[in-house]
Amino acid sequence: MQDTSEVETFDAAAVNSARVRQPLYAPRKKIFPKRAEGRFRRFKWLVMAITLGIYYLTPWLRWDRGPHAPDQAVLVDIANSRFYFFPIEIWPQELYFVAGLLIMAGFGLFLLTSTVGRAWCGYTCPQTVWVDLFLVIERAIEGDRNARIKLDAAPWSANKLVKRVSKHAIWIAIAVATGGAWIFYFADAPTLLRELVTGKAAAVAYITVAILTATTYVFGGLMREQVCTYMCPWPRIQAAMLDENSLTVTYNAWRGEQRTRHSKKAAAAGQAVGDCVDCNACVAVCPMGIDIRDGQQLECITCALCIDACDGVMDKIGKERGLIAYATLAEYESNMMLATAGGTTPIDPRQVRGADGKLSDRIVSFHPRKLLRPRMLVYFAAWALVGLGLLAALLTRDRLQLNVLADRNPQFVVLADGAIRNGYTVKLLNMIPETRSIRVSLEGLPGGEMTVVGTNHAVGRSFILELEPDRLKTLRVYVRQPRAEVGGRTQHFSFVVEDRSSSESDRYEATFDAPETQR
Repeated sequence: MQDTSEVETFDAAAVNSARVRQPLYAPRKKIFPKRAEGRFRRFKWLVMAITLGIYYLTPWLRWDRGPHAPDQAVLVDIANSRFYFFPIEIWPQELYFVAGLLIMAGFGLFLLTSTVGRAWCGYTCPQTVWVDLFLVIERAIEGDRNARIKLDAAPWSANKLVKRVSKHAIWIAIAVATGGAWIFYFADAPTLLRELVTGKAAAVAYITVAILTATTYVFGGLMREQVCTYMCPWPRIQAAMLDENSLTVTYNAWRGEQRTRHSKKAAAAGQAVGDCVDCNACVAVCPMGIDIRDGQQLECITCALCIDACDGVMDKIGKERGLIAYATLAEYESNMMLATAGGTTPIDPRQVRGADGKLSDRIVSFHPRKLLRPRMLVYFAAWALVGLGLLAALLTRDRLQLNVLADRNPQFVVLADGAIRNGYTVKLLNMIPETRSIRVSLEGLPGGEMTVVGTNHAVGRSFILELEPDRLKTLRVYVRQPRAEVGGRTQHFSFVVEDRSSSESDRYEATFDAPETQR
């Protein structure tokens, strides 16, 4: 039996206990999570650095689009109804791209949750990332878990006041930077920063920063786990996404029970002793204040910090890692049947070990091929199809568009010479940041000619004009047909636009109306 004297025991109880639920309106019990060390904690540091770096730095990236377009790489230009993302420009009528990305995000979240549980919540959710950041500040100023508990219980003093004011001041500074970074996505970042500092920015900019500052400070600094438990709907939805083959953070009771802090005495007395030494390290590091040994719980965000804490303890006592691990329900149930002799006896961890004391080869462990099941393939196929559809639409979309609206009142006018005239509002959209020379012409409608109101274009079946870069141009066009050529009450013809320097073109099928007597 291994010596457990080197294992630190924590006086930590689950605040959000699955065994004893608190009343709904019970006062919040503060959680003081201990800093964890291990591979999952390092992965969380990496994710936090990447996500915060992307969020804070992206508005400052530049992308040259020429003299007629903004050079901010990612910009939601509300004033001009544009969304820029590096070389991609999205117009209002192309918001289906945004809708497609949201659909992809939904399928991606379903796929991720069905595969590895609430990994989004544990690693990349903004609430998790900013709480982690705020905890870094808190530990740097107030110390780790025991120091923070002691400080919280201590009476107010100059030392406590300085630490609390310093902590909250830095939190507020981070919250202000968070709100400020958000509004930089909606205007040129350097220009808006100067306006904010000099007091020249629009009132809506200051209001937005104030709201986001307040929410970041309250959610990340004060409410923390309560946001995930009471405000976020995903913990309730995730249950529908999980099945017996989904990976979740699991306490393997089949090798951990019976837990004891006095394993040598228990073993000497012939008792079945599990690997869990009841040190509460997993509880002490949990940012949600739960005990993973109580089983799957609504509050668990699968951040896996309890795995790091437990693995460290197992290393100290010479046991195999994995007492707390990512595992599937199917694996857990199979191994539990082994530890209970098919469910006929209480848990006896000796059943899962061989004569050499090592874990038995009969233990079922996870293999990546188990992820390739129909549910995962369906989610992945849906995600991939939407992505490929968006990519195909992006690569084949037209950058020159034509739209025509015929006059409804009056539908036609009979001129003095008997000719029939119809009026149209023609809209030409140049969706690139370059000036274009465009030919507008008629196809069909024998004898038809165009007149462009307010311009010096000659009357004829076609005319050429310059389209400004990245702009919509609206023309008032009259189409006239001689009386002798009128072919019926309603005729069909086409407006055609062509870029003279490229092969891009567009057409619009229009109708030409005439009175009944003109047949």
